[in-house]
Amino acid sequence: MQHYLLSVIQPAGGEPPPPDELAEIMRRVEAFNQELRDAGAWVFAGGLHGPETATVLRPKDGDVLITDGPYAEGKEYLGGLCLIQAPDLDAALEWGRKAALAITLPVEVRPFAATH
Repeated sequence: MQHYLLSVIQPAGGEPPPPDELAEIMRRVEAFNQELRDAGAWVFAGGLHGPETATVLRPKDGDVLITDGPYAEGKEYLGGLCLIQAPDLDAALEWGRKAALAITLPVEVRPFAATH
């Protein structure tokens, strides 16, 4: 089995959905997560706070500079992630398709490079 990262692409400056719509999205996300668990594909998943909460550590001249806020401004940001196990890219893409339908946001699928 290989590992794949499903990245949720969140639009910057977007308004959250109304509470009843958000509750339905979260119900679908939990059902998706349970389907992953039942299939033995679940590794880890979670959402992220907005980029304004980030702290950036940047090496410079043998030291590390610490600054608040995102490294780069953008129209989109990483809003959450899910690490899964799948036998191949086609299976990972099918999980990504299911995630996008549940979350109603774009999902990027990438092979996870394991370190040894």
